[in-house]
Amino acid sequence: MGLKLEQAQSIVTAALAYARAQGLKPMGFVVLDERGALRAAAVEDGTSLARWKVAWGKANGALSMGVSSRKLHEMAVERPHFVAALGSVFDAGLVPVPGGVLIRDAAGAVIGAAGASGDTSDNDEAALLAAIGEAGLGS
Repeated sequence: MGLKLEQAQSIVTAALAYARAQGLKPMGFVVLDERGALRAAAVEDGTSLARWKVAWGKANGALSMGVSSRKLHEMAVERPHFVAALGSVFDAGLVPVPGGVLIRDAAGAVIGAAGASGDTSDNDEAALLAAIGEAGLGS
């Protein structure tokens, strides 16, 4: 069925709430559908100018390769030339560090990806995992 706008918006809203509850630095969140189209995004006051682009790169890399950006990071450590070359293949780029996760429906099908940037990569990822779970979806 695909990722619904309401689901994408709820992920952003829940991720923002998580970030504030945890006292994270100002964050940027991006949610893409299974086609890679933007469905929802938000960038908090006080973030750097390109924060949303980093979040986009994490989500786009995860969606394009079918794995989390954490896994892309592991791949980059093991095969740096391969992951570096992916940047030239993906028009929208990729950022191979934690903070980009796949979004799955109840059947386990990938229906999108979300990216976060602003705090540590681990905290970026944690905000998304909590938000996706709160939206009733999997990662």
